Amino acid sequence: MSRHRNVRGYNYDEDFEDDDVYGQSVEDDYCISPSTAAQFIYSRRDKPATFAEPLEEYGCEGTDAAADCFTPTHQLTEVDRARLNSCLDQMREVLAESIPEQAMVQAVLDTNFDVQKALNLVLSQGSKQNMKTKNKDAVILAKTTKGKTRDSQSARMESEIVPKVTKMTVSGKKQSMGFEVPCALAEENGHPNTPQKGLLPEDASVASGVLEAVSKSTPPPQVVQVSEEQNMVPTPGKKSSKARPQIDVKAELEKRQGGKQLLNLVVIGHVDAGKSTLMGHLLYLLGNVNKRTMHKYEQESKKAGKASFAYAWVLDETGEERERGVTMDVGMTKFETPTKVITLMDAPGHKDFIPNMITGAAQADVAILVVDASRGEFEAGFETGGQTREHGLLVRSLGVTQLAVAVNKMDQVNWQQERFQEITSKLGQFLKQAGFKESDVAYIPTSGLGGENLVTRGQSSDLTQWYKGNCLLEQIDSFKPPQRSVDKPFRLCVADVFKDQGSGFCVTGKIEAGFIQVGERLLAMPPNETCTAKGITLHDEPVDWAAAGDHVSLTLTGMDIIKINVGCVFCDPKEPIKVCTRFRARVLIFNIEIPITKGFPVLLHYQTVSEPATITRLLSVLHKSTGEVTKKKPKFLAKGQNALIELQTQRPVALELYKDFKELGRFMLRYSGSTIAAGVVTEIKE
Repeated sequence: MSRHRNVRGYNYDEDFEDDDVYGQSVEDDYCISPSTAAQFIYSRRDKPATFAEPLEEYGCEGTDAAADCFTPTHQLTEVDRARLNSCLDQMREVLAESIPEQAMVQAVLDTNFDVQKALNLVLSQGSKQNMKTKNKDAVILAKTTKGKTRDSQSARMESEIVPKVTKMTVSGKKQSMGFEVPCALAEENGHPNTPQKGLLPEDASVASGVLEAVSKSTPPPQVVQVSEEQNMVPTPGKKSSKARPQIDVKAELEKRQGGKQLLNLVVIGHVDAGKSTLMGHLLYLLGNVNKRTMHKYEQESKKAGKASFAYAWVLDETGEERERGVTMDVGMTKFETPTKVITLMDAPGHKDFIPNMITGAAQADVAILVVDASRGEFEAGFETGGQTREHGLLVRSLGVTQLAVAVNKMDQVNWQQERFQEITSKLGQFLKQAGFKESDVAYIPTSGLGGENLVTRGQSSDLTQWYKGNCLLEQIDSFKPPQRSVDKPFRLCVADVFKDQGSGFCVTGKIEAGFIQVGERLLAMPPNETCTAKGITLHDEPVDWAAAGDHVSLTLTGMDIIKINVGCVFCDPKEPIKVCTRFRARVLIFNIEIPITKGFPVLLHYQTVSEPATITRLLSVLHKSTGEVTKKKPKFLAKGQNALIELQTQRPVALELYKDFKELGRFMLRYSGSTIAAGVVTEIKE
């Protein structure tokens, strides 16, 4: 049986999730070639039946072309086209194919992309066209019905001319619907709630979500009476956030994790300062790594000739990282302190992997800067070309304001107070210039390998005689969590994309703003594709919702994985993020050897994106403190200057203005392996 699939242990439920309907193919057609699928598999999204022929006449194909065919100006921006397609998807889910697509497109454009108004407009037009037919049917019904009182006849005529909405009843999961007719006529046919022959079948089959819209579009004011149970049942077909029960996110955030606050922490510093060992030992002392696993790491690291790297292997999980003894990618894990839940990101210190370090730092709220206290090692990291300075500048430029400096390997200098003070005085001066307040920086002497002063205050007599401050864990617990942008529209920057079991695929990243619930529709930019969030995972546990600040994994359906790259931004379809290739920004130039001129090539680092770009214009030099223009159209920019420039990227990037979204308005510029500037977006050119 080795050649065959394991049918006994195979979980078939993963292939068919709840949102797959009988008769539709699963999201991934594993066994069918694209050409066969195109020939035999019918997809309403690709070619609607009612719309295929008119489109061919206009020389257009597919629903995406629909936007171009029926637009009065024949010109739509990419954002408007995305909004149009999103509106059409929602209307199609409600109306099925009872209304021609041309009418739906026109209605959406007439109502300026408002789905509810467009539905009202389409249905009101449909009801006017059907009015004549209904009048004729009313006359026929009046002739066939005999032996009834005048009151019932007049009531019947009135009801046939003006369609009324039924009182919907919900019993279990079934619901009956149709248009209300007088009791006498209904009883004659034996079914009180059955729609009568005089009413058109397409009106009777309109989905439950449209009943309210129909009642609004008819001239006389009719009351829709819906049972209380119906309010609790989310309307099928419409997956927008309005249809599902809204949650009070701020209240729920306070209750979550037993009232503990969430904090994103990045560990930075020069290569071989002991970052991974320090945090690995901290996790072991907190009980996040069991003794059996730790013993295995100790044995394996001894065999590899790297006995001192055992704790670093807790966070350096890949074979290459362990073999080289260098962190290469951002390791992510979670631990808890008495008052907070910490998402820990272990950033690489080697200068070759600074793009990965920027990705980690862009997702952090606070940072720990690890420096090596040994003679010569601190100086190597702190002098020009060392990563201690560059990392300090980078995290400040990316919005981190609170910093803990862990002076590591203090046991190698016998916990000397003079060495500790020498390091803190040099660093303090530099960090103040970088923009950190003295009150927001704390210095802690530690030993990552020995475990001194990590979870409990140091017991060594050499340390206790001069140091009375916090240990590392107490300092992490005392950080203030930043304000979360829960009220803003949803934004998530993709840090990783991978295929999961079952249908759909997964993306991971930090939610920068807003919140998300399972089943909501999302728009991915720049690909300009919509999809549905089928599942949300937070710290490896499935949840129903997540909010700004959370590092989540989303399971998505309704989109091809090929279209999503690291750096894409998922947003609310109603309030999409702007996409551009040209934008203006205010930048601060760091220590650079070559002056920056027009046409200077740079690498733009923005959230998780790394994109080649060119400085196309030098607009003006600004005063550092006041921001006033001191020189217009400079020929070049030198180190330490504050300037307004225009950048052009090779591919479109999704950006926000700094004044609207601070998290999504910052970026870094690098050139030939060193960071040359930090900036904020001031203007986006379409």
